[in-house]
Amino acid sequence: MHRTNMVGAGPLRVGITAVAAALPERVMNSERLRQHVSASSGIPLPPGMFERVTGIVTRRVAGPDEYASTLAVAAARTALERAGLDPLDVDLLVFASASRDMVEPATAHIVQAELGSRAHALDVTNACNSFVNGIDTARAMILAGRARRALVVTGETPSRAVRHDPADLAAFRDGFAGYTFGDAGAAVVLEAVERGGILDVDGETFSEHWRAGGIPGGGSRHPRGDEHTYFRGDGSELREVFEKVGTSVLDRVRHRTGMEWTDFRHVLVHQVTVPYLERFTEITGVPEDRLVVTVAELGNVASASLGIQLDRVHDGLRPGDRVLFVGLGGGVSIMTMVWEKA
Repeated sequence: MHRTNMVGAGPLRVGITAVAAALPERVMNSERLRQHVSASSGIPLPPGMFERVTGIVTRRVAGPDEYASTLAVAAARTALERAGLDPLDVDLLVFASASRDMVEPATAHIVQAELGSRAHALDVTNACNSFVNGIDTARAMILAGRARRALVVTGETPSRAVRHDPADLAAFRDGFAGYTFGDAGAAVVLEAVERGGILDVDGETFSEHWRAGGIPGGGSRHPRGDEHTYFRGDGSELREVFEKVGTSVLDRVRHRTGMEWTDFRHVLVHQVTVPYLERFTEITGVPEDRLVVTVAELGNVASASLGIQLDRVHDGLRPGDRVLFVGLGGGVSIMTMVWEKA
C-alpha cells in the first residue's frame, strides 16, 4: 500500500497549473468496427453488438503516422502554451503511459526531442494508472527538491493492440476488451502553488491478478511474435477485483480527508464501458452528476482517460474546487488522488 497524507507538514504544495488533451482526427464508430471484424474473421457478429454490450458509440484511432509520442507532444504543447511556459522552463518530463513508441529508449526522450526541452526525462508505466502514477512521481520529486516544474504526459494508442481477425469465437472473446479501446493523449504541468494543490494520494495493489489482462509481447518472456502484440484478458476479473476492494480504498479517502462525495466538484474515474461506469456509481454511491462521462464518445483511452476528463472541466473550476481522481489499472492497481484548484 502507498499513501501520502494530507498536506500540512511543510509549506510546499504542488498543484496542477495547466492541462490539455489531444485526440486523433480519425473517428471509428462501433458498427463500422463490428463490420470490419466480422468480415476479417468470418465470425457472424450481430448488428449493433459492440455498442449494445459496451455502450461505446465511437472512438478515436491514431493514423499510420501517429504514435504514442505524437499524441503526447500535441497535448504537451497545448498545456505549456496554456501555462505560458517555454519547453525549456520544464526541468522534469515524465512520459506516463501504458503505450509507448518502442521498448527502448524511453518514449520520454522522443517527446523531449520533439518539444525541444532539456529536462530530466523518464518513463513511468503502470497500465491505465500510469498517468496518475506519473503525476504522483513528479509531485514527489518537486517536494524532494529534485525538480521545480514538471510536465507529465501520456500518449495512448491501444488501438494498435486490437485483433481485427480473431481465428475463432474463443479468440474473439479473449480479445474482446480491445474493441473498447480508443487513442488519445493528455498532459499536465505541475509546480509549486501557494494554496490547494494535490492534497492526498492513495493506492493499493493486488498483483496476484497480473494475468487478468495485458499485452504480453515485447519483453523478455515474448520478445518476438505478432500473436503476442494483441491485448488479451478477462475484463470481468478486473471488475470483480474493484468491486471487492475498490470501495474500501474510496472509503479510506473520505475518512482520511473528511470529505464526502458532495465536497468534490467532480469525480474523475477511469472509464472502460458504460455498463461498468453505471456499476461504479451503484456500488460506490458517487452521484452521477459528479462524473465526467467520456467513454461513450471516446471508448477506453487507457491512462489518458483521467487527463481528458480533467481537461474538459478545468476551465469551469473555481479556486478551492476539489476533484477526486479514481484510477483502475491492470496488474491490478487502484489509485486515488485529491486535487484542489489553487
